[in-house]
Amino acid sequence: MPDFLASWPFWLTFVFLYLGATVRGQAMYWAGRVATEQTLRRTRPTAGWRRRVHAWLEGGGADRGIATIRRWGLPAVPLSYLTVGFQSMIQVAAGVLRITWPRYTVAQVPGALAWAAIYSTIGWAVWEAALAAAAGSPLALGALVAVVVVLVATFAMHRRKERRAASVVLVAAGVEDPDDEDRPTG
Repeated sequence: MPDFLASWPFWLTFVFLYLGATVRGQAMYWAGRVATEQTLRRTRPTAGWRRRVHAWLEGGGADRGIATIRRWGLPAVPLSYLTVGFQSMIQVAAGVLRITWPRYTVAQVPGALAWAAIYSTIGWAVWEAALAAAAGSPLALGALVAVVVVLVATFAMHRRKERRAASVVLVAAGVEDPDDEDRPTG
């Protein structure tokens, strides 16, 4: 736990972390709801990075979160707080799906409470132990770096495969790939 939180009484640390989780969840929800709606209704870029961002906002970036909420309903919101990474996808997806703010907020409360309970007790201790182990052992630090490199390479290869598949679909449909103008020729 950060030093400034470690010196606080437990209840104050818990409330601080709960409010942090709640504010972050609300920010992600509203980003999904307002920013996506405004962007999708008022823009239609045809090339470059703007088109790729627009395509992500149209559904590709939050598809797993949207599919999860459609399958499991609102219980996916508090359960997402028990995950790392997927939490943001669910929160944005709730906004994209235009779940009403009161329903989202009520669903968010147990998740934010659970997140605060975990991180005000054992959560920070686990992170600190992992980092201390990695910093104290060159072998552990090397393993940690190797895991990060493998994860980044896997993600990059997956994204490249998705882009190629999308280009093949566009070419098969007789549509010019707008990404072609971003690529160097020659």
